Amino acid sequence: MILPITGAVMGWALAGLGAGTVLGGVGIGWLVRRRRNRRLGAPEDVAAAAEAALEGFSVSGAVVGADGQGALAVAQDGRVAAIKLQGRRIAVREIPWTRVRSTAEGIVAEVDGRFGPVTLAGVDVLDIRRLRA
Repeated sequence: MILPITGAVMGWALAGLGAGTVLGGVGIGWLVRRRRNRRLGAPEDVAAAAEAALEGFSVSGAVVGADGQGALAVAQDGRVAAIKLQGRRIAVREIPWTRVRSTAEGIVAEVDGRFGPVTLAGVDVLDIRRLRA
C-alpha cells in the first residue's frame, strides 16, 4: 500500500539534494578562491605603488619579504614607506625610520592604527642598510 504523501516527500527530497549540491559547489569554489596565494609583486611594483600613494615620494630602493606579504620602500630624501596587502589591494603608509626594527624572523615595521605591523620575512639588516639613503 502506497500513501499519497510519498510522492510529495520524494519531490522535496530531490529538491533538497539539488540545493545541497549547488551550495556545496559554491562553498568549494569560495574556498579555492580564498586560498589563492596572494603576494606582493617585484620591488619595482612595490616602488610604483609607493610613488603613486605618497605625494613627492621618489623611490631609491625597495625590498619585498620572502613570503611576499610585506615590503619597504625608501625615498631619495630618506623617507620610508611600509607596504602590505590589505585584501586585494596594496596599502602604503609612511613611517619614521625609528619604527623599523630587526627580529629573528626578519624586519618588522611598526605602523600605528588599524594598518598594523608589516613583517618582511627573510630580510636582514644588511638588506635595509643598502636601501637607506
